[in-house]
Amino acid sequence: MARVLVIIPAYNESESIADVLDALKRHAPDYDVLVVNDGSTDNTSAIVKRMGSADIIDLPFNMGIGSTMQTGYKYAVAQGYDIAVQCDADGQHPVEQLSRIVDGVVAKKADMIIGSRYVSDTAYTPSIFRRVGKSLLSRLVDSVVGGGITDTTSGFRAMNRAVFGTFARTYPDDYPEAEALVIMHRHGLKAVEVPVDMQPRQGGQSSIGPRRAAYYIVKVSMAIFIRMLKRITHAPDRGESDTAGSDLVEKTESR
Repeated sequence: MARVLVIIPAYNESESIADVLDALKRHAPDYDVLVVNDGSTDNTSAIVKRMGSADIIDLPFNMGIGSTMQTGYKYAVAQGYDIAVQCDADGQHPVEQLSRIVDGVVAKKADMIIGSRYVSDTAYTPSIFRRVGKSLLSRLVDSVVGGGITDTTSGFRAMNRAVFGTFARTYPDDYPEAEALVIMHRHGLKAVEVPVDMQPRQGGQSSIGPRRAAYYIVKVSMAIFIRMLKRITHAPDRGESDTAGSDLVEKTESR
């Protein structure tokens, strides 16, 4: 049976993290869970530790989603997991539908399975800023990667060891999801989508408004262009042991 690690990046998610962990305990009891607390200033870390259903790594200060997720990938490599899943802490990702993305990786349908809001009709209604950004980035990524990925910014994704081993070595710092698909493509790895029903954010506020959306599109577009000019220095790990996680910070709390 494949060992699955659900990685939850969390920054000031005290309003929703308990519900997400409860949902994982109900719907995915066989999966291990790691919360990477990105220097939260609220009691996110205390809630996770009090619940005791997940391991936690407390980063010393706010480092951003890229470094937070890469910490999780390094942990997955160091602990020998077969599949890693990214799942947000704000309650938007449908934990009860985890099997849709994990089973696709187990069946080797692709190296990464993305839970998509757009590949078929769902109840999800994005803001106009997200719709515009999604459309532009999808076209840009598709021009490089192909395959018609519609939800390049979805953070609900499962991946095999070849993918998270690659990400443990190199991963974008900021707004990483779209650029990560280009990294995969450059390493000969494939992503496909399955439809999932996303939920509204259950707590906190989104950081993406009109100005941030414009910055996001420009920044990611430039990052993808630069990424395509870089030379690949590592081949993807297809299952052999990997030491990419040897410099991982120690956990501050264990189950």
